[in-house]
Amino acid sequence: MKAIVIIGDGMSDHPVAALGGKTPLMVAVKPHIDAIARDGVTGLFATVPNGLPNGSDVANLSVLGYDPRACLQGRGVLEAASMGVDLAPDDVAMRCNILTIDAEGKIKNHSAGHITTEEAAEIVRDLDRELGGGRGPKPARFHTGVSYRHLLVLPGGWASAEFDCTPPHDFVGGREVDLMPVPRNEAARATVDRIIEIHKKARAILADHPVNVRRRAAGKDPASSMWVWSPGVRPRMETYAQRFGLAGAVISAVDLIRGIGVYAGFERIDVEGATGLSDTNYEGKAMAALDAIERHDFVYVHVEASDESSHSRDLDLKIKCIEMLDERLVRIILDGIKERGLDATVAILPDHPTPVETGAHDNDPVPVAIWRPGEPADSVQGYDEEQVKTGSLGLLRGDAFIRRVLGV
Repeated sequence: MKAIVIIGDGMSDHPVAALGGKTPLMVAVKPHIDAIARDGVTGLFATVPNGLPNGSDVANLSVLGYDPRACLQGRGVLEAASMGVDLAPDDVAMRCNILTIDAEGKIKNHSAGHITTEEAAEIVRDLDRELGGGRGPKPARFHTGVSYRHLLVLPGGWASAEFDCTPPHDFVGGREVDLMPVPRNEAARATVDRIIEIHKKARAILADHPVNVRRRAAGKDPASSMWVWSPGVRPRMETYAQRFGLAGAVISAVDLIRGIGVYAGFERIDVEGATGLSDTNYEGKAMAALDAIERHDFVYVHVEASDESSHSRDLDLKIKCIEMLDERLVRIILDGIKERGLDATVAILPDHPTPVETGAHDNDPVPVAIWRPGEPADSVQGYDEEQVKTGSLGLLRGDAFIRRVLGV
């Protein structure tokens, strides 16, 4: 049987004081997501194994049935795959945010006010010209991604990925000087020294960059810093064809998710107007998923909006994002499956919680609902963090979720 997995990134939460101890999922109007739970089976899924970081790379690898302990190499290498950057085995790649540092030296936001891709491309081009270069004893290359999400590659075998660094979205309000990379061993010290050098020089270049002159004049947050995190080298992963004998597709505006899809052997589907924010093209993603499931066994549909609203600590927007996911994507997929006569399982879940009161990822188990036509439902009547605790799936770990979805 075919299967569609819908990811509402970061949509699960903790009880929120402003909601009287309820969560956004509990108060959002989401009849179609609730119907998946009511007509299907439910439970919880521990997507972040103990001891691993609460990152989207860890969580989405888990959702897709991969063991992050075996193949996790950080976001940078996954995003490189999505961007078409071919990494040599000894290249070190890392995510490179463009963000805003306030006058007190603290991280104001992780996205430079959600800078446009066009503005960011101008900045990244200049950073690469001034600070990069493929020659010399410690070469570096910047690659343009989408909005604030970019890539720094240290090629040539001189660098080490054995250093700790900070995801900026988890430390909004933190002091820049307290959050610099730290080597785990002496072999990584030269890498950290080079990164800090690049970081300091980038701050000077960005201070009066033409993009920032225009952004300040328009009352927007400037792109005042570049911030690297999640380093790694090229991972080794089996494709879905090798592991399950299945063909798949991935639909997402986020390079991390698209990069996982590359290593999983999925077709990457571009949807016009897909942004990774609340203004994304929900309907376009839904229709692309329906078209894709007619020619593939498995489709992974990822929507980032609720995660970004959580990082911004915008409760009202998070609730709205859940409701838009329900009405403008889930409804269309469920109706389309019936109208097209498709025999397809539909599952919905977040990859991880992102509590809106903290703005940071969490590792609590996430609620899961799986609907398979013709199979009996459990007794759960709606979808949220509490209701699914009585579901028949119990607490899922490892690849139990994806095997249940795929029926393998």
